[in-house]
Amino acid sequence: MRRFLAIISILALSACTVRHTIKVEPGDTEAQVIAKAVKVTPTPAQLHALENGFEAFVHFGPNTFTGVEWGSGIEDPAVFAPQCIDTDQWCECFKAAGMKRVILTAKHHDGFVLWPSRYTEHGVASSPFKKDVVKALSASCAKYGLEFGFYLSPADLYQMESPEGLYGNGSAATLRTIPRPVEGRPFSNSTTFEFEVDDYNEYFLNQLFELLTEYGPISELWFDGAHPKHKGGQLYNYLAWKELIHTLAPGAVVFGKEDLRWCGNEAGETRGAEWNIIPYAKDPAGLNMFDDLTDADLGSRDVLLNHEKPFWLHYQPAETDVSIRDGWFWRNDDEQAVRSAANVFDIWERSTGGNSILLLNVPPCADGRISPRDSSVLADVGSMIRDSYSNDLLEGARRRNTRDGIVFRLPLAVRFNRLLLEEDLSKGERVEEFALDVWADGWQEVARGTNIGHRRILRFPEQNAAAIRVRVLQSRAKPHLSRISAYNHETI
Repeated sequence: MRRFLAIISILALSACTVRHTIKVEPGDTEAQVIAKAVKVTPTPAQLHALENGFEAFVHFGPNTFTGVEWGSGIEDPAVFAPQCIDTDQWCECFKAAGMKRVILTAKHHDGFVLWPSRYTEHGVASSPFKKDVVKALSASCAKYGLEFGFYLSPADLYQMESPEGLYGNGSAATLRTIPRPVEGRPFSNSTTFEFEVDDYNEYFLNQLFELLTEYGPISELWFDGAHPKHKGGQLYNYLAWKELIHTLAPGAVVFGKEDLRWCGNEAGETRGAEWNIIPYAKDPAGLNMFDDLTDADLGSRDVLLNHEKPFWLHYQPAETDVSIRDGWFWRNDDEQAVRSAANVFDIWERSTGGNSILLLNVPPCADGRISPRDSSVLADVGSMIRDSYSNDLLEGARRRNTRDGIVFRLPLAVRFNRLLLEEDLSKGERVEEFALDVWADGWQEVARGTNIGHRRILRFPEQNAAAIRVRVLQSRAKPHLSRISAYNHETI
């Protein structure tokens, strides 16, 4: 049923005018600024990513075998030597946790590629393993009904360190055809592009073309700004990357650019109010680089009203990326700490229940499988989510809209400690503060929340009541709540 509702939501957004960027003019009044913020809505791909909510990140490569977090770029490909990889087992674990999308580190900062690229020998093709990891995981995702995406590191230490490396080599930007033909390795996709780029950007575009045309539907591309080192003043021509991506994968979202942004930390911390309407000093559609946004408050009323004009209001959800282990790559099963199921569940509630997306990294072991320690946590998290959020205690309640709020009355009192709310995002994100009341010889307030957006999970001490009331205390315009549900999470 939830899947059906998600499809209806996407169709509703597609049918209306989606405006995920709106300019605030110098002469706009405070009321006009807020009115424009209400009109900023997500693209269908952004809404779909929010509906997915819970995704898997897979860090796998030479670092898995060398025990380091950041490789040097000069590793011998022979170090990548799993006896096998069981990508079906990975997907079984992700499915058990309730994840909907998987993102693979097709290339990390070391430059080692997990597919047999036409444009470098530094990858699986030169390793003892030989097999195409990207292809294997893409096929497993399709088998288990999971969406597939990839991380292609803009930084590339191999291209920096090797004698004939392309990164920062001082080459001039000239007109290049993408993809560059390679004898004996034709593409089945006949699309070509013309870009004025340097050697490294051409290399990057060629690899994007491979990944976007030979591995089935791609739902998300993941870029970051991490740089182990710099060389030669190398710059990235993201606007060229963007044109290629939008042409070959028009339904994909791009993390680290205008579609999705970093939450600002890698520890699973979340903001008390995560607004997805963010002010930009320049039009995001023309930006070549996106800075990390780490302030505690990115989109409140105060931020919008005090921003220097002109500026652009842009819809850009946060993705909360965190690892299940101490580190992004597997090192060992004896000393490397693994998060508990309770801790992961807490992050899940705060992120997916805080107008954000949870991207949980689960790194496979050197034997090509997810460790039993990690798989056990994932199974327990999935059980906790299903047990806690499968039974809406307000199902069948009488709902009445009153002057003082939305009132639900049940035949019998129920015990609950979670309230889940969602806004109709086709009408924008409007609620800025709300309160929950229970009836006990009069209305008593038990909890407050800030914004809602796609989803807000409000947590509070267990209540026992036959009537509850939700009051919107502050809103940017008339609230449009598409869902109010109550649940009870029982701690063990």
